[in-house]
Amino acid sequence: MSSIFDILGPVMVGPSSSHTAGAVRIGLVSRILLEDQPVFADIQFSGSFAATHKGHGTDSAIIAGLLGMKSDDIRIPRSQEIAVEKGLKFFISNNEIPGAHPNTALLSLQGKEGRKICIQASSVGGGRIMINKIDGIDVNCPAEMPTLIVHNSDEPGHVAAVTSLLFYNKINIAQMQLFRNERGGYAVMVIESDQQIPSQIISSIEKFPGIIKVTYINPSMD
Repeated sequence: MSSIFDILGPVMVGPSSSHTAGAVRIGLVSRILLEDQPVFADIQFSGSFAATHKGHGTDSAIIAGLLGMKSDDIRIPRSQEIAVEKGLKFFISNNEIPGAHPNTALLSLQGKEGRKICIQASSVGGGRIMINKIDGIDVNCPAEMPTLIVHNSDEPGHVAAVTSLLFYNKINIAQMQLFRNERGGYAVMVIESDQQIPSQIISSIEKFPGIIKVTYINPSMD
């Protein structure tokens, strides 16, 4: 059964849920994944994003999200000007990504504290998005449920340690995906849960041996 949201789309500023609302959310979730205030952004558009981003305001929408704005923020059309005022340097270009969704953006970000991340994401309609890759590794994460993204060395025991901790804390796993760049290399767990994950659990996971980085996406916060 379709919801009102499915029929009408999100409340937003801009002409298109895919090119504006979805783009804002790509920027916002990318800011969350960076875990830092962005000070540099290299934004590359692919497919229809590349063809229409100026006319549809997709470039301003992505930057608005990076600044922490939501899709209904009236400042979105001025986001590029605001970014300059806040010290966010950005570069926008087109780059066709083979096999990517038509509405795809590739963001290389650097934060105020020196953190860096590269995110490939697509806007799939109705303001919804899909995080396709993080630092070159497939993740295919819609970021619609509480989502734990754990970066770790590809060694035995990490999955068991994380899932056991969630079990003991009565956190139910709705979906889990595992990715790696190569055997024995760099791996990523993407865990979607039915409940919010408390910060103390995230801190405990960060202390496990072999864990490189832990990021948490809380949809109620973004």
